This record gives sequence, C-alpha cells and structure tokens, in this order.
Amino acid sequence: MKKNVLIIGAGGVAHVAAHKCAQNNDILGDICIASRTQGKCDAIIDSIDRKKTKKIAKRKIYSRHIDAMDVPATVNLIKKTKSDIVMNLGQSFINMSVLEACIQAGAVYMDTAIHEDPHKVCEDPPWYGNYEWKRRNRCRTKGITAILGVGFDPGVVNAWCAHAVKHYFDIVDTIDIMDVNAGSHGKYFATNFDPEINFREFKKVWSWIDRKWVEKKVHSIKQTYEFPVVGKQTIYLTGHDELHSLSQNIDANSIRFWMGFSNHYINVFTVLSKLGLTSNQSVLTSDGVEVVPLRVLKALLPDPSSLAPNYSGKTCIGNLIKGKKDGGDYELFIYNICDHADCYREVEAQAISYTAGVPPVAAAILVAKGVWDVKTMVNVEELDPDPFLDLLGEMGLPTETKLEQPVPILNL
Repeated sequence: MKKNVLIIGAGGVAHVAAHKCAQNNDILGDICIASRTQGKCDAIIDSIDRKKTKKIAKRKIYSRHIDAMDVPATVNLIKKTKSDIVMNLGQSFINMSVLEACIQAGAVYMDTAIHEDPHKVCEDPPWYGNYEWKRRNRCRTKGITAILGVGFDPGVVNAWCAHAVKHYFDIVDTIDIMDVNAGSHGKYFATNFDPEINFREFKKVWSWIDRKWVEKKVHSIKQTYEFPVVGKQTIYLTGHDELHSLSQNIDANSIRFWMGFSNHYINVFTVLSKLGLTSNQSVLTSDGVEVVPLRVLKALLPDPSSLAPNYSGKTCIGNLIKGKKDGGDYELFIYNICDHADCYREVEAQAISYTAGVPPVAAAILVAKGVWDVKTMVNVEELDPDPFLDLLGEMGLPTETKLEQPVPILNL
C-alpha cells in the first residue's frame, strides 16, 4: 500500500484536499503541504488543527517551501518526505515540472487542471495532446501512475461519462456538462478560482460538435436550464479541459461545456475585457514600469479563499447525457449539489474549492489501495468510475441521478 502524500499548492483546493487527507490519514499516512509561500501552508495546518480533522493524531502534517518549477528541488522534496503520492494543486503553469519530478522520483502524479503555457492563451485542441500525453509512454515504461484532471470538472464529470456508458447507454449522442454556482459571496465582483487562470479561459470557446472541433465567440451562446434544487439558471457555452480528453475517450457525437454566469458577472467581465485588463500581454505604465494587466487585476480582486466565511447558497454541477438504450431514446441528468455553508462548517472552505479538492483525495485513496494504481498515464474516464463515485459519496460529494423528459438543447 502506498503511503504519504505531498500536496503542492496552498490555495482553496489544496486547503480542502489537506483537510480530507487528514481525515483519511490512516490510509494516506503523513502529509506535507508545500508551496512558494510556506505561510499559506501553515495557515492550512492551523485550520486542520482548529477543526480537529486528523483521524490518527500521531500522523504528521507539516509544511515545506518549494518552487515547483525547479524540477531537481521537487524531486528532492518528494524523496525527503518519502511521498508516494503527489497532488499537484498549484497553478496549472507548473504541471509539466511537477509531472517530470514525479517521473524522475517514481511517485504517483495527479492534478486537477490541464497544463498551461503562460505565454500561450487558449491553445487549439487537443490541449492534453500538446503537453501531458507526450509523456504517457514514459509513465508506462517506468510504471508511473499519473491521473490527469481529477478535480470535479474535469474529474468527476469525466467519471460520470464513463459511468453512464457503463450502466445506462448503448449509444451516446450528446453530453452537456453544466456547472452553476447559485451562491452569493457578498463582494462586488470575484472569481471562485485563481482570477488569472479563470480569465485566460475566456478567450476562445472550443466545443466538440458532430465529431469535430468548432470555435465560437466567448459568451456568445447561452440558454436557460431548470436545475434540481437551485432552479432556473442561465448558462453559457464555454471551452473547458475535459472536452479534450472526453472527445478521444468517449464515443459521443457532441460534447459541450456550459457555465452559469449572472448578468452582473457578464457586464463586469465585458468592461474589464474592453479596457484590456484581462490581457496577459505586458504593457508599460507612464513611469516606465512593465506590468501584465491580468496580474494587476488578480492582485486587486479578492483572494478566492477569502470568500468562504460569507458564502451562502449552493452549487450544482451535472451532465445531461442523451443516447439510446435497447433501441429506445434515453436521457439522464447525473449531478451533485454542494452547499457553501456546509463546506465551511466542515473544512472552512467554500463549495467550489470543496468540489475540486475532495476528488483528488478520493483518487489518492484508491491508488493507495491499489484499485486505481494503473502504472501509466490516464484521464479519469479511462478508469473504473464506480469505486470513485461510491467513495466520493462517503466523503461528502454524493452523485444523484434523474431521468429527464427530453428538453430542448441549442442545436449549434
């Protein structure tokens, strides 16, 4: 059984993952949290101490400083901490460095988002093919388990696709992944994840439609959908990580991603974009200082982790899947509801961080037990979804299913 976990990153997702690792340290052993800002790691440990979430008190949880772009230093940290499993929960700019360190150190690698080159925005698909998949053969040769995109979306939504294919459909026509946050944080404007990563997504929209990639303008296509619990929400067609692997691994005619945004969010985002504040290109200020507008904007906006104490409401993330079973048309909505206040009471985090932070810990448990220790690189939909979804239900993210009458979905 694999033991000891190294968490790289100290944001909201890492915060939740550390809590959940502590709750399962009988399986996951000692926990090291490492980032460029060690004080943030220590703040997570303080939160775990406050909530008394360690299952076995004698197991260690401690922090270290690391620049994860430094591959030799990361290899050294993995070996010094005797970590068998590495959760890369930092910015997606570090993915390739951490993956390389895991390959060299012989450790399990997992992340929650696709790699990004800081100098390239919204690269053409398939993104995994541009970076991660190029190292798949090395993982297989060295027997390294690397699980890509094992957050919620990507991650759980991928497992739902595999679950639907395994249990519900003979033929899949359309998969619509829909993510809404029907919550309020009390700020004038904020993003739920790192603003730099969030806004970099909103440059192009790539969707898998009729078995080919189709590009659309950002926020140009929307619809209203009646969600369970949270009710009617406006959702926008958006490009997203999981489409790139699902298009290769799930036999479906069309796969699309939709995200909910309020009118206020769209208005503010539009103004910021028109003013150039979401640009990742350097500009010179009047006094000759070179700055990146998007990073200045990130510094001005609230830290997503700071939103947790005042967040209310719920999230709903689900897959609306249409296809055929035994010759008949069939439609399934498979989803999760997560409550911001409940998440804060448990681990002092908001629901967006909770939904992304619990799945990598569930994956780590399955790897530690040998269930998902596949000795190669995979995306989540390539693994058996059932033990993962069952475990997530036990850990606070239950999957719900609902048979739906056919509803109109935009024909793009």
